[in-house]
Amino acid sequence: MSSSSNSRIPEPVLSTSRRRLLLALAAAPLSAYASTDPMAGLSRWGSGEFRRFGFLVYEAALWAGEDPLRPPLALKLTYKRNIAGQAIAEASVKEIRNLGIADELSLKRWGEQMARLFPDVKPGDHIIGQYRAEAAVFHFNDRQLGSIDDPVFARAFFAIWLDPKTSAPDLRAALLKRSAV
Repeated sequence: MSSSSNSRIPEPVLSTSRRRLLLALAAAPLSAYASTDPMAGLSRWGSGEFRRFGFLVYEAALWAGEDPLRPPLALKLTYKRNIAGQAIAEASVKEIRNLGIADELSLKRWGEQMARLFPDVKPGDHIIGQYRAEAAVFHFNDRQLGSIDDPVFARAFFAIWLDPKTSAPDLRAALLKRSAV
């Protein structure tokens, strides 16, 4: 068996376009993760507490652009009590109904959609609602739950906290206060 120092196994040659494709594919998971951050590109605004009958239900924090009343924005609710997802959906429907900004057929449809999306929560869990012009996207403990792709729903849902007629005006004022940080 003879060996020649001149015989080499050719190395595979990657074309420039193939190299770019492989680099793009390698970077894709990172870029996908970055784009799922509901607070990306937003600034921290205010925060406050929501209490019912004296009991702390959740802490809320708002992230928004220059106008905290227009999308895009994100609202994070960190729960302090055990609450069933169905109860969260029902309370949301009740609040939207009290604002007088939706008909009963829409409220029924939205209630069913929210009941399918919202999980049961326990103290320390958080749900982030992301208000986009075309939809409301929901995240639970840093995992995307899904969305309701209806701009009228998105506007009505975030009105629960941001409309001047909200049932929690002190929380609204706290959320709309620009953070010094």
